[in-house]
Amino acid sequence: SYSRNDDWHGWMGFRFQAALLEPPSEIIIHVRMHDRETVPQQEALGVLGVNLVYAALYLHDQPDEVIHALMDNLSPERVEVDMAKFSGPAFAKVDNRLMALELVRQGVTDAAMFTANGEVVHAAEVLYKRPILLERGTFRPVTRLTVDMLERAQDRFLQEPKVQDERTVILMEMTLRNLAEGGVIDPKDFLDRVDTLAALGQMVLISNYGEFHRLAGYLFRYTKKMIGLVLGAPTLLEIFDERYYGDLSGGILEAFGRLFKSDPNPYVSPSRDPVTGQTMTAANLPV
Repeated sequence: SYSRNDDWHGWMGFRFQAALLEPPSEIIIHVRMHDRETVPQQEALGVLGVNLVYAALYLHDQPDEVIHALMDNLSPERVEVDMAKFSGPAFAKVDNRLMALELVRQGVTDAAMFTANGEVVHAAEVLYKRPILLERGTFRPVTRLTVDMLERAQDRFLQEPKVQDERTVILMEMTLRNLAEGGVIDPKDFLDRVDTLAALGQMVLISNYGEFHRLAGYLFRYTKKMIGLVLGAPTLLEIFDERYYGDLSGGILEAFGRLFKSDPNPYVSPSRDPVTGQTMTAANLPV
């Protein structure tokens, strides 16, 4: 537990030989437990352990199926696997960035993260008690505007009194909706975007958080430091669209309460209306 709020979590791993006299291969996963009592947690970990052993021994040549098999007889309401790292000769052709994508795509977790050098990481290792500046986008491609928005926001963010003398984390976030074209995610297209961000030295977050209040809740799970959100004016306008909050009993007011309860800082880049030619900013946004 990180705190008295009892955030139950842990690491599991399995090391094995896929062929006689071959160096060992390994699967390491990080698990978050959502059951609130000890006995159900023990049962869930037992099931997950059996699934991990079975998947490693019988499905190691199908890494996508390994991810799927981990959740046999379990549900995301009980167990969340938010990091998986494959290594060794049995997984020589496996790209762990694609496995991070699979964790989110298959609903095993809502978010997964990896560094600019392609190393998958557990979010707490990177985000715990750190200020965070995040830019959401499709990054297809990464444009000069993308980079300029981040640099201008970073200049402002680092001047904030609460951020000075702190080690700030910069995140580039893509949602499944941003990655899918026609409902299908192309692995090569995904890696092309990620490689471009890696060339810029940026860490990547893959998430299933369509709404910003859910994304903010995820970030505030790991830090109480300041969080900056880099937005274009059209994206800020979308936040005020009530259609996105039909699943909340309190509607848009509840969503805004969740989003702004910990005081995130939006950094809004202006946009020009292609029809009227008028420049739209946070100040004149037609809300």
